[in-house]
Amino acid sequence: MQAKTHKSFKYWQTRTLIATMIGYAFFYFVRKNFSFAIPGLSAEYGITKTSFGVIMTLVTVVYGVSRFLNGIVADRMNARYHMSVGLFLCAIANFAFGFGADLSSIFTGETGGPMFTNTMVLTFGVILVLNNFVQGSGFPPVARLLTHWIPPQELATKMSVWNTSHSIGASLVAILCGYIMGTMGTDMSAHPEIVARIAANLNVDMGDAERMRSVLESASHMGAWKWCFWIPGAIALLGSLGLFLSLRDTPSSVGLPELHKVNRKGKDSSAEYRAFVRKYVYRNKWIWILGIANFFVYIVRFAVLDWGPTFLKEAHGMSLSHAGWTVAVFEIFGIVGMLLSGWFTDKYLKGKAHRTCVFCMVGVAVFMTLFLLLPSGASSWVMISTLAMAGFFIYGPQALIGIAAANQATNRAAATANGLTGLFGYASGLVSGVGVGYFVDVMNRINPEKSWDYVFMGMIGIAVLCAFVFLLMWKAKADGYDEETGDA
Repeated sequence: MQAKTHKSFKYWQTRTLIATMIGYAFFYFVRKNFSFAIPGLSAEYGITKTSFGVIMTLVTVVYGVSRFLNGIVADRMNARYHMSVGLFLCAIANFAFGFGADLSSIFTGETGGPMFTNTMVLTFGVILVLNNFVQGSGFPPVARLLTHWIPPQELATKMSVWNTSHSIGASLVAILCGYIMGTMGTDMSAHPEIVARIAANLNVDMGDAERMRSVLESASHMGAWKWCFWIPGAIALLGSLGLFLSLRDTPSSVGLPELHKVNRKGKDSSAEYRAFVRKYVYRNKWIWILGIANFFVYIVRFAVLDWGPTFLKEAHGMSLSHAGWTVAVFEIFGIVGMLLSGWFTDKYLKGKAHRTCVFCMVGVAVFMTLFLLLPSGASSWVMISTLAMAGFFIYGPQALIGIAAANQATNRAAATANGLTGLFGYASGLVSGVGVGYFVDVMNRINPEKSWDYVFMGMIGIAVLCAFVFLLMWKAKADGYDEETGDA
């Protein structure tokens, strides 16, 4: 590349990296905010953990299918339009969430009771399904964009930097929604009938002073959950406009040379392209191993992200504001873990991301075990730090699986490969959603003090199993470019 062309390429590479990082963080604003609304909805309407678990499972599986379908589309569509329009539609869905109770009242003509609550659950489920179907337009365009703008020998490092957008988005929305749930809403704590109703909804004995503090906190912020949807929705709306203005598609769309010759023959023959995808994605054993591993990684990750605020509130008596900061620290440590795992992969393992993942999953199992074994009197900072170290290790594989899949499938089918591995990842909702929700509801009736401990034991076992799955790929090459084109 000539000096001028090289400078221009670096500018667009950096611009694309930053724009997609910020844009994808905004997708998290309108996806992970629901977790912080759950305690408020449970308190005000008595919606069970099982009901929320069913919703989480349904939307997680829908998102996985959407990731797969959008992956196929993304390899053939302009990423600028794909990503910006998707974020816009997610923002609109979140405005609808905030009116969930009003919609239920319109449909039933009631403001309370079983029919009202069941209709509200159904309304949330429908909107969440639509939201998560559109959420699938977030990552696939990015997988395609980055493999066109970043050479494979730099992809682990730079895509790990990009992957911090997951944690940046999740930590910021955790802080924002934790603040909303802890400061906004209407104070109804002076109304005995409302306090009694919330205690009944949460299955709390009003003579239990310890647990009643949580009930009074919920009564002090009635309706705050609505703002967990409206404020992030407004932020995402602005973000969709920023994406549209900032992004461009491939290097050739701005008059620059492409990184790989393989890209230029992508449309020569549809039959040739389908054969390429079959070989490098659907018949590629490494892609399937990565997919299975992704299933286990996401079970652990979502168990903390989706249930973290509820777990910390119920099992450790944390306020929702403090629980928000704890989840944020988990995500911040995840950012550091992602960056170091990407650097370590390129620096010492020559791009073999799957090997780094083995060490990371062992780390996850170790620190989740330490968290489980902490004595009941352990300080909050010891507890937060131990859980955060689990986040440090879990986010390495979360980032590296996408990098490994993109490199194995090459830039011609990177989005399709990531769509397939993503389908496995989000199928994990069958376990992390309804599985955890139902299990906690059952154990709360049998042994409420230990219900969450058993969840952590399961997560530790899954982390160990995942490490063994990654070991099956130990001898795989770093990428598939040399086989196809001779590119290194």
